[in-house]
Amino acid sequence: MGTALVYHEDMTATRLLWDDPECEIERPERLTAALDRLRQRGLEQRCLRLSAREASKEELGLVHSPEYVSLVRKTQVLGEEELQALSGQFDAIYFHPSTFHCARLAAGAGLQLVDAVLTGAVQNGLALVRPPGHHSQRAAANGFCVFNNVAIAAAHAKQKHGLHRILIVDWDVHHGQGIQYLFEDDPRSGWETLTTWLPSCTCCSHWPLSLTLSWCWSQQDLTQPSGTLRGKCRPRQSASPTSHICCRCWPAAGSAPCWSALESIQSARAAQAPYWKSLQLQDVTPVPTSPSTHSPEGRPPPLLPGGPMCKAAAPAPAPSSLLDQLCLCPAPSVRTTVALTAPDITLVLPPDVIQQEGSALREETEAWARPHESLAREEALTALGKLLYLLDGMLDGQVNSGIAATPASAAAATLDVAIQRGLSHGAQRLLCVALGQLDRPPDLAHDGRTLWLNIGGKEAAALSMFHVATPLPVMTGGFLSCILGLVLPLAYGFQPDLVLVALGPGHGLQGPHAALLAAMLRGLAGGRVLALLEEDSTPQLAGILARVLRGEAPPSLGPSSVASPEDVQALMYLRGQLEPQWKMLQCRPHLVV
Repeated sequence: MGTALVYHEDMTATRLLWDDPECEIERPERLTAALDRLRQRGLEQRCLRLSAREASKEELGLVHSPEYVSLVRKTQVLGEEELQALSGQFDAIYFHPSTFHCARLAAGAGLQLVDAVLTGAVQNGLALVRPPGHHSQRAAANGFCVFNNVAIAAAHAKQKHGLHRILIVDWDVHHGQGIQYLFEDDPRSGWETLTTWLPSCTCCSHWPLSLTLSWCWSQQDLTQPSGTLRGKCRPRQSASPTSHICCRCWPAAGSAPCWSALESIQSARAAQAPYWKSLQLQDVTPVPTSPSTHSPEGRPPPLLPGGPMCKAAAPAPAPSSLLDQLCLCPAPSVRTTVALTAPDITLVLPPDVIQQEGSALREETEAWARPHESLAREEALTALGKLLYLLDGMLDGQVNSGIAATPASAAAATLDVAIQRGLSHGAQRLLCVALGQLDRPPDLAHDGRTLWLNIGGKEAAALSMFHVATPLPVMTGGFLSCILGLVLPLAYGFQPDLVLVALGPGHGLQGPHAALLAAMLRGLAGGRVLALLEEDSTPQLAGILARVLRGEAPPSLGPSSVASPEDVQALMYLRGQLEPQWKMLQCRPHLVV
């Protein structure tokens, strides 16, 4: 299964026929520019291309009244003056003789994509559509939107495929009130709308809330009976949603962290807390209107080693330039490779994941192993050669991600070599997430090029801004809080171009937890993630990680559980220590309880 791309060139036909400054921005180039960008980055050819179909009258009727559908159909035969007069009856809308055809294609594209995903033809997909839809209501066009494409797709998924819970995340400069009005009384459709003047300003602050609520929505983790609403969300510039089915945020523009955005999101969290267990034990006090650089006692917080006064790596590239660097490279012919010393016949891999047979040259492997006594044994040397070969393939762009195995006694030394090899062969920033009994290599330079996160240490400690350790949370809620509230903010703030995930001795992670961690780290470094396992790990663990690294969804974590007080205390302590150096920590944490 791959990714579908649904599009139809006819959707560029509708255009404004008269002068209207309010509507002139809705033009065909909004669609063609997006498609051109996908082509420039080599993404279109990596997708399964589907041509959009028209939605039927019955499908449009899932959310729209027959009278409204009939009204839009009649625009096909109207003249310019009649179209302008009809358009004036609605807010920020224009009709064209091709509007009905284009709008049916836009709605049909969403339906086609839902069917493709839910029947297993593809794993996920993107529909490029025009006109948009999230402002459209049951019997009214609004804000360039004719038919509510996403609402129709959601209603179709429930009716045809029997889905019971659907999450809609709406990211736009305006509140998608059309979706709200259509679904606010339906407990089966949870939806969240993020409204922002500049999307990049909210990256550090909004996505933990989105992921927390999304996970708990999937767990049916409501404290009130499903369908119980508390008022309505009005599309005004505030963050006071009073329905637990609707979470709406109105951040303002600015660089991360954007303090007005944080204040708005904090208000949204406070409003949602009575209805979601995941938010009830969090601090929901208002965020200060400006960043504070002092501790509660009035003293400046101590700067950790590796902070602003220490030598650090070159500034991270802007997100846009980083994306250009990653996406303009040719896609690897092999996405995921598994390098095992003794392949297990019980290991079941997806068809496009291969088991590596090659190994680095013996002399080169021995040279890297020479400083480490634990790598002198033949089985450790063999495993190291396979890891070096795999790592070189990832750094050269031949392989996107991989899994390698090593004897438990050589895990620390093998990880040390992997780090040194990565840094000396092209990686400028390397993130290492070490789980279990793995200490930071003592000879690793403190130059800001490596961020070492150890999950499984004896106690929470921030030895420098690039060296952090925390005990392994004992409950699922604590593990999620650690990932959302610490690992991901640090990882995205660091912007690595290579990620190592090492499951060392005593790591204590179940397969689904390890898979979730790997899946969330795939968004970094263009997906260049190398997982290092112990040779005695179960074949099931390697299989789960291989499927996740190639893009499949991780398995369920099971029932939700409460983050222990010890887990919460460790997370809050580390965030307090690291906050002055990491902008992405300068907002309230998101704890899953």
